[in-house]
Amino acid sequence: MIYTNLINKEAKLALVGLGYVGLPIALEFAKRVKVVGFDINQARVDMMRRGEDPSRELEASDFENRDITFTADINELKDVNFFIVAVPTPIDETNLPDLKPLQGASRTVGKVLKKGDYVVFESTVYPGCTEEDCIPILEAESGLKFPEDFKAGYSPERINPGDKEHTLQNVIKIVSGCDEESLDEIAKTYELVVAAGVHRATSIKVAEAAKIVENTQRDVNISLVNELSIIFNKMGINTFDVLEAAGTKWNFLKFYPGLVGGHCIGVDPYYLVHKAMQLGYHSKVINSGRYVNDSMGFYIGKQTAKKIIAQGKMIQEAHVLVMGATFKENVSDIRNSKVIDVVNELKSFQINVDVIDPHADSSEMEHEYGVSLATDIRKDYDAIILAVNHREYCQFDENYFKGMMKDGKGVFVDVKGIYRGKINDLTYWSL
Repeated sequence: MIYTNLINKEAKLALVGLGYVGLPIALEFAKRVKVVGFDINQARVDMMRRGEDPSRELEASDFENRDITFTADINELKDVNFFIVAVPTPIDETNLPDLKPLQGASRTVGKVLKKGDYVVFESTVYPGCTEEDCIPILEAESGLKFPEDFKAGYSPERINPGDKEHTLQNVIKIVSGCDEESLDEIAKTYELVVAAGVHRATSIKVAEAAKIVENTQRDVNISLVNELSIIFNKMGINTFDVLEAAGTKWNFLKFYPGLVGGHCIGVDPYYLVHKAMQLGYHSKVINSGRYVNDSMGFYIGKQTAKKIIAQGKMIQEAHVLVMGATFKENVSDIRNSKVIDVVNELKSFQINVDVIDPHADSSEMEHEYGVSLATDIRKDYDAIILAVNHREYCQFDENYFKGMMKDGKGVFVDVKGIYRGKINDLTYWSL
């Protein structure tokens, strides 16, 4: 059995895709079994060989005493028997699923797949993708027949970037297999690294659906409070004050307004919408929620511009500082960051914009969005937008912000409301 062979180190396990999901899983398994960490990016592989995490989530000590080989050479996968695929599943410019990384990983695995091997997918997909899109590629590349010659399963990732509390080890892992035998083998394998235990889903499709529902539910709930924040702004009341009051009821769900980006909540609902469309159903609630959340960056930029104009300033001569560029606090990941929507909206008013971030990489920002991070901070900004509440940005007082503004006056936009009640002299606004 594959599980027994793994723990006896008579078989190897491979992680295909070593991003913020794959690398922690690979290192955790490498405490117990032989692991091959495979990534097509040689530069990233070189970093990991030096004990460096390209995502800057893990410490050098996390690489120590691990039975793992990092490689970009497909030949290193030939003697692997248990494959875990954890590659990105993004959307394209039209918000349609982009399966190219997943298809590429499936082709890679298919080229080295042997009889008796297992393949488990962790990438977030729509229900049916594993069996309808990935397994046919595995069959075509390997010449093997599923499920007679090899087994497959799905176990959605639940890693939350920047979260040191809800880690791989202490969050229940959903697992699924193509039959009872594979489910049992896959479950026992994951139990090696997940102390919280596993939930055995009744099918691969159920496991796929569970993951996509987790993020779609959050997206829809956040879209509601984002819409409420637009309404309450017109009423002249603070959304966070309203939520604080409403939150005193025992069954009130505490969601907060904000920018919804990244590679999970801002992406996964589109996979479900796409599959629903293929089945002849046009999703109304999910699409509406996506529309609201995708528009919030432009809304914040426009509200900032209006407040600058209201202070009697020439908008084309205005300077705005945007603090934060990553998709969420305390991470370095800039993928699908909605802060860029704020920046682009401000620039559409011909406003001069500087962006800073202690975690983001300026060259990555330039490559991804055409916006470099500022190195020199001015003292004459007309507005400051605190877009991402990094820990470095949470300990300032009002005088700090006043010191960067023209004549100590201006607009302070506090997207997440963390300075609510602490700003008295500046024009304060939050969602």
